[in-house]
Amino acid sequence: MTGAAVVKKITSAASISVAGLGEILHPVWKLLTYSADNFAFPEYSFCICIEKGALSAAYGSRFLSLVKIKGTKEYQYEGYPQPAETASSAVLAVSELRAEKAAVTLSLPKEWTVIRTAVLPLAVRENLSDVISNEMDRLTPFSADDTLYDFRVLDEDDKNLTILLAAVKADLVNGYIEALRTRNIIVNRVTLNLSGLGSLLGHIDGNKDFIFMETNSNKYEGALFVNGVLREAITGDFAGRDEGSNTDTVMAEITRSSDLFIKAGRTPQVLFSLKDMSSSFVELLKLKAEIPFKLLHESRIQLRVPGAAASLPYYAVGGALEGLSHEAGGLNLLSKGTHPGQKTPPVLTAALLLIIASLGVLSIFLPLKTEEKRLAIIDSELSLRKKEVTKFEWLDKEIKAVEKEISDIKSFGESRQPTIDIIKEITSALPQDAWLTRIHISETTAEIEGYAGSATGLLPKLEASKFFHKVKFATQTFRDVKKGVDRFRIHMEIESATKAEPVKKEGGEGLTDEGF
Repeated sequence: MTGAAVVKKITSAASISVAGLGEILHPVWKLLTYSADNFAFPEYSFCICIEKGALSAAYGSRFLSLVKIKGTKEYQYEGYPQPAETASSAVLAVSELRAEKAAVTLSLPKEWTVIRTAVLPLAVRENLSDVISNEMDRLTPFSADDTLYDFRVLDEDDKNLTILLAAVKADLVNGYIEALRTRNIIVNRVTLNLSGLGSLLGHIDGNKDFIFMETNSNKYEGALFVNGVLREAITGDFAGRDEGSNTDTVMAEITRSSDLFIKAGRTPQVLFSLKDMSSSFVELLKLKAEIPFKLLHESRIQLRVPGAAASLPYYAVGGALEGLSHEAGGLNLLSKGTHPGQKTPPVLTAALLLIIASLGVLSIFLPLKTEEKRLAIIDSELSLRKKEVTKFEWLDKEIKAVEKEISDIKSFGESRQPTIDIIKEITSALPQDAWLTRIHISETTAEIEGYAGSATGLLPKLEASKFFHKVKFATQTFRDVKKGVDRFRIHMEIESATKAEPVKKEGGEGLTDEGF
């Protein structure tokens, strides 16, 4: 395998891989750039297809996304029809099919065109049309001035662009365009038979990845379609070899092309169009084919097309469908590589901007309005419950005041021994021959005055009490000789008594010596 063949194989595989990514992103872009005109207004397309030995025509329409082929015509000739013959047949077809309002596409045979795959530096991306025009004589046998051409970007990476370029000699086509113009048929587009065929194949089994091969007794011609878009053209001659060699040649091309799809993770449909081929050639194909294939005329087209499938002018129908398509995959050689930017419909743009602006305003004011309503509800509830809150606050203060009084009373009670208990304890501790003339009890101390047979014996008795400690004489005792007793004054501290708030003194002079 030569170096050029290896590069071509790698380029084709990469193109198919990129097409897979484009297929994922395409629906998003289609939605963003969708035009209501494409939906609301009917469109009509009329394709004049030049083939060797025939001229065919197809008329189609598109309305509300419904595509329909209204009719087809086919006229036989020896060799390729001349410009005058083409114009005469086209006028007849327009009249019979009532296609006066349709946009006209002129579809050319592959044999008239040059199809090339070229790799260019990524730096030329912004001026790609000018670069291709300047490089035309290097990429094709023609110069840009005398050539009709168009191109599509197949692959793009961080260094290079891969393009598909289709070109035809302008003098060859201008005669047909002028002949049609003189018959009031204005050509709007010039495309290739193979390019238009991609639009038709997309309506077979819902698959848009195809390997198409057309054979006759002298040559074979085909193409690779990825997502309905022409990616590579295939041509070759049989050179008078036997049918066995011819089938081997064709199957080798099919296998090579299929490998490119498989490496890219895609599964193509293989279709054959066999013209003037014997039944034995078909049987040999079926016998030697390692890849399943179908015959184009036996395939079910998911499209409303009048007439039998076997007699359908596929290239003309494909050209009409391509004229109705709003995809970017078709070729128009009249454009000379000039691709005007896709315009976003102004009505849709204005509507989207209005919606976005409205949403922006709502996003600002709706939260404010919502919070204002919430605050109003909260204020209303607070107003209703304000009296209850005030009542609860008053009750809370009352409860705290009562709790403080209880605490004070409890503290007062716990801070000292009960007076009655102290008196009882003193009474029980004193002997029978002792009597008191005075008792004074404070929070922490007690003092007693009186008489006893022996005053010194009182201290141990009182010290032994659980109520008192630090018992001592407050003054010196003295002996009353007349009465035969000791006069005493004893001071003592009350056990477990803590200092509390000042309280009114209790006690007093209970007994005196007056009654003694």
